[in-house]
Amino acid sequence: MDWVTDEWYELTFNQLLSYMASAGIIFGGVVPYIPQYKQIKESESADGFSTYVCLALLLANILRILFWFGRHFETPLLLQSIIMNLAMILMIELCVRVNHKNQLIPSKNRFFIAKLN
Repeated sequence: MDWVTDEWYELTFNQLLSYMASAGIIFGGVVPYIPQYKQIKESESADGFSTYVCLALLLANILRILFWFGRHFETPLLLQSIIMNLAMILMIELCVRVNHKNQLIPSKNRFFIAKLN
């Protein structure tokens, strides 16, 4: 009966390892954006952050989701695309809000004086 316990332990360990790998795939792409989001929110400045990167990632993940409807692939990759799209939408929303707020501050506005001759 000892072999049943060993087999169950091995099966459980393999399943646990598989779930951990899937979680790493699903959330691994979003993790680097968490400190970036916090930094932009705390400093209230989106300087140095490119919204074009967000656009490119949004398009790539939307295409991946659309491709899934034609030919199914692994579910963790589909979930990664969905979560990545949500993260990119949050990042763009934060950048737009911060940039809009900074434009409303009078000291940040730029005034151009026309040279009259």
